[in-house]
Amino acid sequence: MKTIIMAGGSGSRLWPSSRSKFPKQFLAIAGQDTMLQATLARVAGLSDEACSIICNEDHRFIVAQQAQEMGANLGSIILEPVGRNTAPAIALAAFDALESAKGEAPLLLIMAADHVVNDEPAFHAAVATARIHAQAGKLVTFGIVPESPHTGYGYIQRGVAIDGSKEAAYTVSRFVEKPDADTAQSYLTEGGYYWNSGMFLFAADVYLNELKAYRPEIYAACEKAFANRSRDADFLRIDAEAFEACPDDSIDYAVMEKTDKAAVVPLAAGWSDVGAWSSLWEIGDRDANGNVVSGDVLSYNTSNSYIRAEHRLVATVGLDNIVVVETNDAILVAAKDQVQDVKKIVEALKAQNRSEVNLHRHVYRPWGVYDSIDNGERYQVKRITVKPGAKLSVQMHHHRAEHWIVVSGTAKVTNGDKELMLTENQSTYIPVGVVHALENPGKIPLELIEVQSGSYLGEDDIVRFEDRYGRVPKS
Repeated sequence: MKTIIMAGGSGSRLWPSSRSKFPKQFLAIAGQDTMLQATLARVAGLSDEACSIICNEDHRFIVAQQAQEMGANLGSIILEPVGRNTAPAIALAAFDALESAKGEAPLLLIMAADHVVNDEPAFHAAVATARIHAQAGKLVTFGIVPESPHTGYGYIQRGVAIDGSKEAAYTVSRFVEKPDADTAQSYLTEGGYYWNSGMFLFAADVYLNELKAYRPEIYAACEKAFANRSRDADFLRIDAEAFEACPDDSIDYAVMEKTDKAAVVPLAAGWSDVGAWSSLWEIGDRDANGNVVSGDVLSYNTSNSYIRAEHRLVATVGLDNIVVVETNDAILVAAKDQVQDVKKIVEALKAQNRSEVNLHRHVYRPWGVYDSIDNGERYQVKRITVKPGAKLSVQMHHHRAEHWIVVSGTAKVTNGDKELMLTENQSTYIPVGVVHALENPGKIPLELIEVQSGSYLGEDDIVRFEDRYGRVPKS
């Protein structure tokens, strides 16, 4: 069995903590580890096979770093050039698993990177049950035993128990879209309905055969995209042009609602897809006033609220059923029963072309991180941290000059035709148009302040000539 973790998605309903360039699956919002790292830990004991992660190009270094920090047994990191939903993404993973398999087609455990599962033994037991039926040719989905008439999830209605089954599994009668409150309550009253988890277990060849039967155009596009693949270290790049031509569809619509091989295994394991800030209140540890609090928070006469302070003190007075989320560049205040509409704020930010929709103040790069600490009409100030042994690309700028001041560590600097070694309190000035590079040759992180000045300070004013992270465009 091979685990496939889907780590795409923008997590827009968890703005302002989640941004498109650093979405919720890479954040530690439901524990000490990031959501991706928690998922890797959850599946670590299920198989000796290396797992694969599917993500987009922008997130490849984040995925690699977080997996490395966990010591995860990682195989391919499959890069999607564009998002085309879950049916094509899983097809790519299935082709990759078959290509590397020795002997019979492997089973694929399909997981989302951004779910919470509190009862790991119960989850492992459900996987063991699903495995039996997947080996018998079923496309198994995990149905979450509902705890409330939730209107934020789709539902699965179970059919009859599978004949000869020694373990609990049922045929699928139907998939249902997210219901209104009365309909959701009727599902709980009637019984036999589960929340649709979006987790699956099936054989790679069985899934591809069903996809080919019901959505041959998706199958053909993915087959062509995978055939023209290339590998770059752990990254598996597929053919962008072929994949862009692939239809956009979910596995539910493309396969699961059409196939006669669908089965559902019930799962009661403290699951949540953390689809909105209210989900973190639902699964969190509440205080005597019903509040879930994270960070430096002082509250008075506040109840049933979720309050998250990431960078500074947050104080609340006289609130009930409210969500407050503070980051270093934005604050969200919302009624807890309306947090699904946070996406409307994200849409407005996109329409205004504001950077807060994509980036945090802290921006992660393969070489380290930078924090934009101040900016004005013709200047910008960043605090830059370079990991030991890491190097920024050899580059130049058409519109800005830069001044670097070392705070701690050692900097190896290329400045035009000069090579400099700078230590604490030393600096260098890089004029507009001069080729330059920055490297940390030491054993501790390099910290420096960068002051940019010029007529245009955008991140797209970078011409790269050399880059050890593969970010130089191919000629």
